[in-house]
Order: sequence, then C-alpha cells, then structure tokens
Amino acid sequence: MLIAQITDTHIKLPGKLAYKKVDTAAMLKRCVDELLALTPQPDLILLTGDLVDLGRPAEYDHLKSILAPIRQRIIAIPGNHDDRDAMRDAFRREGYLPADGRFLQFVIEDDYPLRIVGLDTLIPGEGGGELCSERLEWLDRTLAQKPDAPALVLMHHPPFITGIGHMDKIGLKGSDGFAAVMERHKQVELILCGHLHRTIRAQVGGRPALTCPSPAHQVALDIDPEAPSCFTMEPPGFMLHWWNGGKLITHTAVIGNYDGPHPFFDANGKLID
Repeated sequence: MLIAQITDTHIKLPGKLAYKKVDTAAMLKRCVDELLALTPQPDLILLTGDLVDLGRPAEYDHLKSILAPIRQRIIAIPGNHDDRDAMRDAFRREGYLPADGRFLQFVIEDDYPLRIVGLDTLIPGEGGGELCSERLEWLDRTLAQKPDAPALVLMHHPPFITGIGHMDKIGLKGSDGFAAVMERHKQVELILCGHLHRTIRAQVGGRPALTCPSPAHQVALDIDPEAPSCFTMEPPGFMLHWWNGGKLITHTAVIGNYDGPHPFFDANGKLID
C-alpha cells in the first residue's frame, strides 16, 4: 500500500497570497500534478492539517477544486488554521468525519492493511494545539480495540519539541499524556504530523514520529529558542509512506523540475567515469 501525505497547504480565497508572497493555490496545483505523474499511484491521500488559511467555507471550496483531479480517497484532519464546522461541511460527503461532537477524530479500517487514526489537536483561535483528557482517552480506547492491528496516527501538531523556538511556543499541550498512550500501544507504526513545514523525526513513547514538508513555504531552519518567526521558499514537498511486507518505509518527495535523472552506468553496464 502506498500512502501520500500532504500537509499545510494554507489555501486562501482565489487570487489571495499567503503573507502577501506565497501563491499556495498554484503550489498545491503543482503538488497535485506531481502526484498524478507518480508510478505507481498512491492508494490513499492524507492531509495533515492547515488545509486552508483562515477557515472560511469559500477557502475549502477552493481547496477541493484544486484537489478534484485526484481520484484516490482523501482523508483530512484539522490544523490550527482550520475551522471544525467549515471543514466538517466541506468533507461531509466523504463520510469519515463524525457528524457531530466536539472533535474531528476518527478511525478508518475498511480493507486497508493499516488502521488510520485521525486526531484533532485544534484549539480554536490559537496557534498551538492540545490533546486534552477527552481526546487522549478516545485515542487510548480506539487503539485498545485492536491491539494487534498496525496503525498510523495522524495529528497536526507534533508531540515533541523540535528546537525551532517560535514553533515550539505554539506546540502541543498534552504531549506527555500522548507519549504515555503510545507506550501502551506498540502497534502504532508511525505518527504523521504537520505544522512545522519541514521534515523532522523524533521518538515519542517509543514510537517514531515525523513532520512533513509543505507543498508551499517552509518554516526556516533555525535551532535557536529566540529565533524570529520566519518562512523560506525552500523546495516544497510531500511524503510517500510505503507499507510493504509488514514494514513501513517513508520517502520525502521534492516538488519541481531539476536536472536529471541521469544514468550511473553506460549501455555496457560500466560505471560512467
């Protein structure tokens, strides 16, 4: 099974630029084109939050129009830039988001070899996130239902300190409780996150956790607790998670046109010198 992860798309109203500079819609269209060109095609697309920039229904309409060429199933969780009600309405037809309740949390099993467990870390009106006792109890209970079934956990805010100070200030409340849940559920293969707009890996409760780059702008790499809040136009990307023979392998895909590919060997099989 091949799973594509896209995060932090920050789609605005048509014609609007993020931070008056980033054409997030055009950059997501490039990402979609890259996905459509992949061989083999992903079986599933995961969106790990900050789908839109201001949580407006019209922004979700714009997002869905850009994603429309994708024929695979799309599963999304909210980030701090999202609005629960607007997102629930936008993805109502997909049928996996709860029709009511406070949080947009879910588990998807179907015929997939992995359980897909989506968490809601949103605190309305705030940049940081939270896993309160109610959300953590739901996660613990959901994972305990099938302790032998490998699972992916999706969440927007990473449950670890990254070292990028201004982002850690809007990090995740309840990360210790989340780590304790992970300690009890060794069937979690990987924790997939967004929010940081770059690739970062950590261990949480003995389980691997990854943040994914954005198909638009990236958070500047500055391991300084007092670093200013800045973004860069580094090469955009997304991730591919390949479940193969009971093992999960992750690739980071860079979006754009670059020189190559070039062969290592000539027509006679000799290494090109």
